[in-house]
Amino acid sequence: MIRKSSNLGILSITAIMAALVVLSFAAPVSAEEMIGGDQGWYMVHCNVDGASVYFDDDYKGEISGGVLNVPVYTTGTPYKTYTVSKDGYTTYSADVPGVPAKGESRDLYATLNPAGPTQPAVIGGDQGWYLVHCNVDGAAVYFDNDYKGDISGGELSVPVYTTGTPYQTYTVSKAGYTTFTEPVSSYPGKGETVDLYATLNQAPAPTTKAPLSMATAIFALAGAVLVMAVSRKP
Repeated sequence: MIRKSSNLGILSITAIMAALVVLSFAAPVSAEEMIGGDQGWYMVHCNVDGASVYFDDDYKGEISGGVLNVPVYTTGTPYKTYTVSKDGYTTYSADVPGVPAKGESRDLYATLNPAGPTQPAVIGGDQGWYLVHCNVDGAAVYFDNDYKGDISGGELSVPVYTTGTPYQTYTVSKAGYTTFTEPVSSYPGKGETVDLYATLNQAPAPTTKAPLSMATAIFALAGAVLVMAVSRKP
């Protein structure tokens, strides 16, 4: 009787230990399944560090070193849009093209442009950009008669709304240089950038007539007196 009870005790302890081992392996799997399943990643690339990244309305973090890694579960509810924003820059938003598979990464890209100094906050619909290139920093840029800013570092980014009234011409000017004006022949679509180029040349120096020298004036005066004297002789 004592030996049988001892054997039953050993079997019970062994069964309990085996159950604990099974549970220790099963628990992480069930927790992962509750969260959403296998994992993939979105790699959000952006040209502005410190920009905030959102997937739909969920804040995911900030761009650092030009990128933000966003983990997602492959069996979770797919995101529809991603948005990247920072004060002083136009907000970028685009559709999420798909869900990464288990262990895979998908690259997403966002380009932020400096907000224009006179561009209205919300008028006209979707946004694109003109990127005006010029060889003279400090030159003023106009679209039709609207001042958009000055060239800096060889360029100026000008945000426009794709459904707004199209501009007809762009003008780049600076004192001491000939003014450049050209028609606007292309219009950016949503999220697109159209490059425009302007080359300024130095204006020719104004020509001034040199004043008569004193000697020339004296000879001219003497000649006039001599002519008058001769003409008076009978």
